[in-house]
Amino acid sequence: MTIFRSAIFILWFSLISATLALVFLPAFLLPRSVTVWMAHCWTAASFWGLKVICGLDYEVRGEIPPPGRLVAVKHMSMWDTMAIHYLLRDPIIVLKRQLLYVPFYGWYLKKTGMISVNREGGANALRRMTDLARQHFARGHTVVIFPEGTRKQAGAPPDYKPGVAALYAQLDVECIPAALNSGLFWTGFLGFLKKRGKIVIEFLKPIPPGLKRREFMARLETEIEDATRKLIAEGRLLLAK
Repeated sequence: MTIFRSAIFILWFSLISATLALVFLPAFLLPRSVTVWMAHCWTAASFWGLKVICGLDYEVRGEIPPPGRLVAVKHMSMWDTMAIHYLLRDPIIVLKRQLLYVPFYGWYLKKTGMISVNREGGANALRRMTDLARQHFARGHTVVIFPEGTRKQAGAPPDYKPGVAALYAQLDVECIPAALNSGLFWTGFLGFLKKRGKIVIEFLKPIPPGLKRREFMARLETEIEDATRKLIAEGRLLLAK
């Protein structure tokens, strides 16, 4: 049944994605807020499909960060990006540059001002990322980064990259870690399988500004990974029922 429900969801997801992408093409000539609103409609429809078709819901724990924060989120699936955009209302997400080349999806990412990063760009890429993040902070936006730089399978060893430390140090702001267990439920080849259950995303206590780089990275990784392990264990118990 999981495969059947997942296939039906893919059809639903493809339908709403194609429809909204075409209907909102004029948004490229309109203010950015129109595209942001479209993205919220798309995510709401996707989450409705997950719940109704696949029996997959979600729960938010902790305090959702207000605007103007730096948020570092564990990354396991496409669900994470959608949820963060939906829950934080209008964040700026740091993402890999290749996503901008995806037809329609990448165009809308660029329209909303997401920060794209060239992973091979070294120090220049980090400087560009922090400069853009500073501009968005000045406008009151929350900046979101996935500190490992890519998706990780549930339970895989962590691999935190220096980008989050650069943002934390250069912007001199607190950092709010977030853990989740989406990789247990949004899984399979290319994320095809959507298992029945409940994804949990948990916003943890902020890490204050001013810590040394090594101390900050150690604390960030420890807090996210400890919380993630607990959520994974909880999710596996749910799946085993």
